[in-house]
Amino acid sequence: MAARMKNGVVKYFKQNIGIIIALLAMCLFLIVFPTTRETFPTGKNMFNILRQNASNLFLATGMTMVILLGGIDLSVGSVIALSGCIAAGCVVNLGLPEVVGFAAAILVGALVGMANGFVICKTDIPPFIVTLASMNITKGIALVYTGGSPIRCMTDAFKFPGAGYVGPVPTPVILMLIVFIVAATIINRTQLGRHIYAVGGNPQAAKFSGINVAKVKFFVYTYTGIMAGIASVVVASRLYSGQPTAGDGAEMDAIAAVVVGGTSMSGGSGFIGGTLIGVLIIGVLNNGLNLLGVDSNWQYIVKGMVILLAVYVDFIRNKKKGR
Repeated sequence: MAARMKNGVVKYFKQNIGIIIALLAMCLFLIVFPTTRETFPTGKNMFNILRQNASNLFLATGMTMVILLGGIDLSVGSVIALSGCIAAGCVVNLGLPEVVGFAAAILVGALVGMANGFVICKTDIPPFIVTLASMNITKGIALVYTGGSPIRCMTDAFKFPGAGYVGPVPTPVILMLIVFIVAATIINRTQLGRHIYAVGGNPQAAKFSGINVAKVKFFVYTYTGIMAGIASVVVASRLYSGQPTAGDGAEMDAIAAVVVGGTSMSGGSGFIGGTLIGVLIIGVLNNGLNLLGVDSNWQYIVKGMVILLAVYVDFIRNKKKGR
């Protein structure tokens, strides 16, 4: 058992050595830089990075599976907005218990994911177009439902998933760990995970080998919707409200984390462990830029350049493989 774990750790580091070095280099820079050396390495700031990026990990685990299929899901940010508003609305407008609101939020995410998966499986419409349409539809429903105004909910139970603690550990960090373990188990330890890689690598060959391609795609998009629903609970809880503008650009951060983590946009190649490091890189980058006082407008430019660099590295890697 110990030998197996050791081999797993060694394999993990070999698979992700490049991005691990990049993450460590970023952290080292922020530790020694005069402006950030007093604030960055503190335990409070480390937990803050994890808390703020827990929702991104939820999205990124689903997005990893989608991109492994060679697809994309642009609707997850809008799902965060709609589901968060539904959660708050159930409590404030309908007087329902907070747990019912959270369950409703996750259900809404699942339904959007199922709708995306159904259309993608039953038609030849590219996932980019399908999820772009659902992004706008979902965003529109959130705005209509709220009238464009936040639904505030200040109860202790509502705050717990995003702003609460279990002992000294923030609740989102615990949820982050659970979600990552579940996603890693699905991708690395199940037949479904093997089918995801097979469909992403060559859909026709996967179909001829007896894999139900449509079923795999439907599951993945549904799972991604569920992850967006869970992310919405954490985001709404942290903001003490359901906001129709919450989640704006969240899909871009998720895609960035997945691509930086080494998952190929061509499909069929990538590791969930790399996605975790990708989330941490994006989180440390955001945190470091804020601590350095970089204007938020410039932060978009920096993140865009990081995504472009990651995609270029992926292009070079695939070119060498002859894909």
